[in-house]
Amino acid sequence: QVQLVESGGGLVQPGGSLRLSCAASGLTFSTYAMGWFRQAPGKEREFVGVISASGSRTSYADSVKGRSTISRDNAKNTVYLQMNSLKPEDTAIYYCAATSYSGGSIYPRDYNVWGQGTQVTVSS
Repeated sequence: QVQLVESGGGLVQPGGSLRLSCAASGLTFSTYAMGWFRQAPGKEREFVGVISASGSRTSYADSVKGRSTISRDNAKNTVYLQMNSLKPEDTAIYYCAATSYSGGSIYPRDYNVWGQGTQVTVSS
């Protein structure tokens, strides 16, 4: 059974940091690019960032660029999203997703597998 499980969300104050993790099982992890998306209440799901299957390339949305870093450990079948200098507008459910496009994609429609999401709330 193919599964992605996110963890690491929670409540954090503005300016704080969080590291989200996404553990994959049931797929050949090293052949999939991994993306992070988020969805705030009443809004569409939006691209946050992506890392290529090899981990050699990353790309980020302008809204998080310079504040976020995606990394992966193919030996542990896990991808990470480190977020710093968090803002209230970062509040959303964060999802990881896997795509067979090895370079990744910014479009949700290109992703084959999705996790259940983890809530991130940035508030004082």
